[in-house]
Amino acid sequence: MRSTHSGYTRLTKAHKFSAAALTAAGAAALAFGAASHAEAAPAPVKPVAWNAKSLAQTQGAERADAADKAAEQAKADAAAKVKADKERAAKQAANRSTAREPLRKPVEKPAAAPAAPAPKAYGNDLEGWISQALDIMKAKGIPASYDGVKRNIMRESTGNPRAINDWDVNAVNGVPSKGLLQIIDPTFKAYHVEGTSWDIYDPVANIVASCNYAADKYGSMDNVNSAY
Repeated sequence: MRSTHSGYTRLTKAHKFSAAALTAAGAAALAFGAASHAEAAPAPVKPVAWNAKSLAQTQGAERADAADKAAEQAKADAAAKVKADKERAAKQAANRSTAREPLRKPVEKPAAAPAAPAPKAYGNDLEGWISQALDIMKAKGIPASYDGVKRNIMRESTGNPRAINDWDVNAVNGVPSKGLLQIIDPTFKAYHVEGTSWDIYDPVANIVASCNYAADKYGSMDNVNSAY
């Protein structure tokens, strides 16, 4: 009930009790809210936008790294495949070649022939002529000795390869004896030894033909001690 004599509204006992109760309830609510807020305050966190950006960058880097590794692996696989293909092709080609061609033994080169000995040198004198003639006669199987040949030469021509007899019976018959061992042309031609000169005055050819004739008639020039 209002009272107007003092200029403000007078609170009854009931009103005072209700106000006190509301005040107490409000204070309790504020106290509870403050306590709840203090107990349940969460830990500070980074802004959501910053976390999202960092995650995107990390994921992008991981994807790029994975892509690089995949590219390297693909490259290595391709190189390995190319190498394997080449090896397989080479093996197949070798197998085909082996199937087409029989195995061949390596060609053995013949041993090099020994160098031919240098030709023997002979002096251009009576000793050299006799020595060369004896080597030819030995190869042909014509017997004679150095002493036997020289002895008959000295008797017949005194070692002159151009000697000629123009007075004996052969000369009278038109076939004079000639050369170191004084042999006539028909006999020289009949007993000429292959490989020597056909010149009757050639000292080596004259000795060899004369010794060939003496071997046929007397067994050897060594057995001749006079005109023969």
